[in-house]
Amino acid sequence: MEIKEFDVASLKKLYIPSKNSTGEDNGQVTIIGGSSLFHGAPLLSLKVASRIVDMVFFSSPEPTISDVANGIKSKLLSFVWIPWSEVEDYIAKSDAVLIGPGFMRFRSEKSPSSFRSKDCDEACKLTTSTTERLLKLFPNKRWVIDAGSLQTMETSWIPKGAVLTPNRKEFENLFKIEGEVDPGVICSKAREFGCTIVYKAPQTIIASEKEAVFVSGGNAGLTKGGTGDVLAGLTAALFSKNDSFLSAACASYILKAVADDIFEKVATNYNAEDLADQIPSLMGSCL
Repeated sequence: MEIKEFDVASLKKLYIPSKNSTGEDNGQVTIIGGSSLFHGAPLLSLKVASRIVDMVFFSSPEPTISDVANGIKSKLLSFVWIPWSEVEDYIAKSDAVLIGPGFMRFRSEKSPSSFRSKDCDEACKLTTSTTERLLKLFPNKRWVIDAGSLQTMETSWIPKGAVLTPNRKEFENLFKIEGEVDPGVICSKAREFGCTIVYKAPQTIIASEKEAVFVSGGNAGLTKGGTGDVLAGLTAALFSKNDSFLSAACASYILKAVADDIFEKVATNYNAEDLADQIPSLMGSCL
């Protein structure tokens, strides 16, 4: 499979809401994630997704997240916090679902740190069981799988058509790859499992069953915590109204373009929230 450079003209293919739209016409997304340690991660995903789709629902199996979510509502009103007992109802009605941002692989830094460790503590078991149950319960949903879910899942759980957003370590762990990851391997895994893979790197590779592109650009500011959560939220929002490959490729391009725009003003002195705040402006100018 030939890996082509992303064509900026592809942005014009993205869904644009009609002026005659009514409520819920322009996408609904459920975001599932968060933990007692990483409670901010899904909120970054939520922040960017809420700028794009009509409704964003947020839930977590971690009980303490509800208190965090209620606090955030004083500053960000554009989401609906839903009890964990009702999450399946909201997944069913959503156009796309993001799972994994903020989920923990281990509860403590003292726990085994290897991605390949067979040890699984309480936090790991919660992430694993939640991810497996929901992916298998809703195999036909438009899934974006990120972070903690990627780090604890098995390839047999990957729903057809899902978008996976691994970094190098997550890719190696999930697909049991040793050593350097070759672009051809990324493409072959996308074909094998019928999914779209966003391989996050200085040159991001996006591969589906039938096509692949690379996205250059970006800068060292994108190594900061939370930038992957922004990418996942943007991908899920676009995926609610577009196909998986177009959504993943455009989201990767937009994130890097925004990062480069910010870099011109402040170098690497920005964070994930700055990215989430400026993505709508770039999308507006592009579309």
